[in-house]
Amino acid sequence: MSESTKKWYVVRTAGGKEKKAKEYIEKEVEALNLGHLLSQVLIPTEKYYQVKNGKRVSAERIFYPGYVLVEAVMTGEIQHMIRNIPYVAGFLTEGKDRIPVPVRDAEMNRIMGRVDELAGQDEETVTPFVVGEAVKIIDGPFNGFDGTVDEILADKKKIKVVVKIFGRKTILELNFSQVTKD
Repeated sequence: MSESTKKWYVVRTAGGKEKKAKEYIEKEVEALNLGHLLSQVLIPTEKYYQVKNGKRVSAERIFYPGYVLVEAVMTGEIQHMIRNIPYVAGFLTEGKDRIPVPVRDAEMNRIMGRVDELAGQDEETVTPFVVGEAVKIIDGPFNGFDGTVDEILADKKKIKVVVKIFGRKTILELNFSQVTKD
């Protein structure tokens, strides 16, 4: 069968088990030698960074929790194989016959464009601080000092903190990782 007959379909999975379902689908396709019918399994995700306990931590966010996309020629064999995989609840279907509905090309291009766009850009950082919030400095020469957030410089991943040193208010520019919420 030619590549042009392959369409994208949405497979429903158990919540939080998208990666396991993807692994099972890929293993089953390989074991049954169905690579010519099912070419890709995709979980649209994005990577981002946030600051937890004063450390910069990388995390991944799934765009469509509980769903996996598969590019396949929808034969009875593929439907049966996918429906009988652990953590898979079935396809997004239409009508009483439970016929899988392919994703529109325009919608798939938007999803793929979003995935490609995010792979090419720097990861976003979730700003964990708010102006006026009380913070404690946990790193650097002012370790142990308390202060309040005066300004957030998200593009530099820094904040300006007002600290009282020797009875005078002083503004310090610190990295997100040098400060924790009080």
